[in-house]
Amino acid sequence: MSDPILGLAMLGLIIVVIMLGFPTAFTLMGLGMMFGFAAFYDPSQSWAANKVFTLMVQRTFGGMTNDVLLSIPLFVLMGYVMERGALVDKMFYSIQLAFRRVPASLAVATLIVCTFWGIASGLVGAVVVLMGVIAMKPMLNAGYDTRLAAGVITAGGTLGILIPPSVMIIVYAAVAGQSVVKLYAAAMVPGFFLAFLYLVYIIGWALINPKVAPKLPPEQLVVPIPATIRFLRENYSSNMLVATFKALLSPAKLLNAPVDAKLSFGKIFKNVLAALTPFLLVAVTMWGVWWYVMIHQQSEKDAQNVPVATQVAKASTSAAEPVEEALVAIDATSNSIKSKETEEDAPLVALDAAAGDDPIEAGAVAEANNGPPENFELYFGLTCVLFGLLLIYYYIKLDEEQFEILKLLIESVMPLGVLTLLVLAVILLGITTATESAAVGALGAFILALQAGTLDFERTKQAVFLTAKTTSMVCWLFVGSALFSAVFTILGGQSIIEKWVLMLDLTPIQFMLLSQAIIFFLGWPLEWTEIIVIFVPIFLPLLAHFNIDPLLWGTLVFVNLQAAFLSPPVAMSAFYLKGVSPPGVTLNQIFAGMMPYMFIVIACMVFMYIWPGMTLWLPKFLYGG
Repeated sequence: MSDPILGLAMLGLIIVVIMLGFPTAFTLMGLGMMFGFAAFYDPSQSWAANKVFTLMVQRTFGGMTNDVLLSIPLFVLMGYVMERGALVDKMFYSIQLAFRRVPASLAVATLIVCTFWGIASGLVGAVVVLMGVIAMKPMLNAGYDTRLAAGVITAGGTLGILIPPSVMIIVYAAVAGQSVVKLYAAAMVPGFFLAFLYLVYIIGWALINPKVAPKLPPEQLVVPIPATIRFLRENYSSNMLVATFKALLSPAKLLNAPVDAKLSFGKIFKNVLAALTPFLLVAVTMWGVWWYVMIHQQSEKDAQNVPVATQVAKASTSAAEPVEEALVAIDATSNSIKSKETEEDAPLVALDAAAGDDPIEAGAVAEANNGPPENFELYFGLTCVLFGLLLIYYYIKLDEEQFEILKLLIESVMPLGVLTLLVLAVILLGITTATESAAVGALGAFILALQAGTLDFERTKQAVFLTAKTTSMVCWLFVGSALFSAVFTILGGQSIIEKWVLMLDLTPIQFMLLSQAIIFFLGWPLEWTEIIVIFVPIFLPLLAHFNIDPLLWGTLVFVNLQAAFLSPPVAMSAFYLKGVSPPGVTLNQIFAGMMPYMFIVIACMVFMYIWPGMTLWLPKFLYGG
């Protein structure tokens, strides 16, 4: 049954067939069935008795009963509802006004919107197409270099697949048998750090060569001021914080103002809340940090200082642990269905892994909690002082232009920001599972789109249809990958690759470089889905041998796969953008604009390896270990 040469031929053939343009999921299933039929072939039995058919049913059932995958259609629906609801136009306008005096302000605003919108939707194609429509033409009209404009849209649009909530991370968790919430926590800081490196590159290029991003004309730097705001400044104070409070305490002037400047008492009160929003955001954030670190963690530490029997009884309901669905192996089935031969012949380490990394297990005792970090009160106090000084400076400078920009940001960014933070917070803090959080996010997306008045029946139908299409693709991909990986292991392909790697006698850093380099170069001809479901499982069993943290390695893979969207010839971001770009923009110009961001991705990976705490600090802080 075992034939390693057939296994390696199977692996090489899948790359060739996918590059020829055949659908990945059905190619995986077809090759799995053909090579599996050969592996299980017994001349003494009828061809219909071949065990590959039983294996196909087992792997399909295991993939369809994987609870972790339930969150994918809900997160995808959340993204498509927001994309079809057209909520990004006003956001881009307000952020562009806020950064109008920054070098390459249009490109900076585009990157920020791409990052923020990508986090909220998690859809690379939708973000690139939307920002191509909204931002590409204004940047070109302002005289921006085509490479700069194309690069910032394509690179920024891919960040949504990295920064949680990300469908790619859910797919990886299901393939690798890892905890979704821990992977989310691990990817959070590197994702924002990569976005920061993109920002540094854009501003640095504009400072070094101002011709690539000319300054906007003066008329585009002027913020349009409504008559009500001008009336506040003229009759109350030039400082909008003072003016809004004076108007609240003495509203007679506004209530009797001309029609175009007149405000009701309710709108006066809304202006006060708008002026106080920066203070409220800082106060709520700092209070949340203080509560979680000093009160919540201390209570967890006190709860663990009780007899062990009590700890065991309370461990599964501890609020300090992330709540998560059981990570079922992709091929998992009931004992009554799975055959003994399959268990013996195809022990897939990656795909069949038990959920040992799952934070909650029956009867498990929570890991020791050491309470608040040392010197936390000092650093917290210094942070509060710093934020206080920044708030004082901001409110001193709060004139009518800044106040109007603040109101536009509150209207366009804050609702989506609150929804995104809520979805992430309930996952990371263990309040809900990833699936429940995705359901909350989808419901919130419908509410935001309905409130904006941009979602009708036709757009809702399109969002649901696209969600069903994407989910079906993912499901068939998992079925095909599970069958392909099982047959590959049965033929001995996994074993021969492991023996080859071990024969090289690599150090952990050499193995890390080799594995990430292979994934990087695979990203040139292949998409991230093929890489994760086909090639990543080959490396996973070797991580324990080299004593490499699977969270760190997995997060490096997430960052590495950003290059799959930015590397020709299969750079999907380039083709998405080309489809909505003005006629003068060529594919070669888009490719040229994307290439520097690939080197930035490599630089980010170097930082992550040199400083593993960037990746591991947050999951360790939240969940211990």
